[in-house]
Amino acid sequence: MNSAENADIVVKAENIVRNFASGTEVLHILRGVSFEIKRGLAVAISGQSGCGKSTLLNIIGGLDKTDEGKIFIGATEITALGEKELADYRSRRVGFIFQFHYLLKDFTALENVMLPAYIAGANKKDALEKARALLCDVKMEERFKHFPSQLSGGERQRVAVARSMVNDPEVILADEPTGNLDPDNSAMVAQLLFDGAEKWGKTLIVVTHDEKVAARASLRYRLESGLLAETGGAGLAHSL
Repeated sequence: MNSAENADIVVKAENIVRNFASGTEVLHILRGVSFEIKRGLAVAISGQSGCGKSTLLNIIGGLDKTDEGKIFIGATEITALGEKELADYRSRRVGFIFQFHYLLKDFTALENVMLPAYIAGANKKDALEKARALLCDVKMEERFKHFPSQLSGGERQRVAVARSMVNDPEVILADEPTGNLDPDNSAMVAQLLFDGAEKWGKTLIVVTHDEKVAARASLRYRLESGLLAETGGAGLAHSL
């Protein structure tokens, strides 16, 4: 692979192994997962419940550790970072969207979106301007001053989508982002998520059971028996 191709790889995993102890038994969740994801792609990962999809996403996001193997974001090996460096990585280089929105109940939609940028060091004016722009992108311009309790489930998740992008991360990680929504809201949130990632030039990795959500991805993968296999699309080089 030449240097130009290397520069185009945003996420790279090398032989990721993750085991969990359950009583006297050892569960082999990830058995040597390797892949490369190019900049700007939207990738969907599916698989049965408990197969390790969320574990893999959490490792990429610096929320969980590997037993073996390495994860790179760009040229940075995140599996070699200390806790302080990992915290900085999580706040600046990746954006998270979970099945539950995790909005702060005492803050408005606008404040929930701008707060991560403000904490990361942006001045208040710039953080507010970016938050407003992102909320407009997810069709929440009429809800800036509403608190989470005043929003529907779909609206709360749209705020979470905007929040994930406020620090201009390289990668957006979404773990079942439509799992708690009805079909109409699920379709809307998925469209806004994929459209937003494309507009802002983000690499998107989505773990989902929803076939309609997965179908929006450029590349689709299935995690089974601890290994990741491509099931559709093109553009991801991987070694299993």
